[in-house]
Amino acid sequence: MTMLGGFGQQAILHIVVNVFFIGVTWWALQSFRFDLFVKEPNGPKAKVLMIIATIAIAQLVSQFFLDYFNSTQMLRFLWE
Repeated sequence: MTMLGGFGQQAILHIVVNVFFIGVTWWALQSFRFDLFVKEPNGPKAKVLMIIATIAIAQLVSQFFLDYFNSTQMLRFLWE
């Protein structure tokens, strides 16, 4: 496999993981009561806040997952 093919596979993995965790985070935040923290929970500002919170949390979770995955992949070099 060429070096560029490996980069392509890694890019696809990152995209899939990020989109997956955005969906999971959005689903999980649906049970959070934003109406306790915002004046108009159905207004556009509250929706934008929910989208930003979803992206921020999903970024943190997916970065953790990808770092963990990459670390486990590098463990094989301990025994070579």
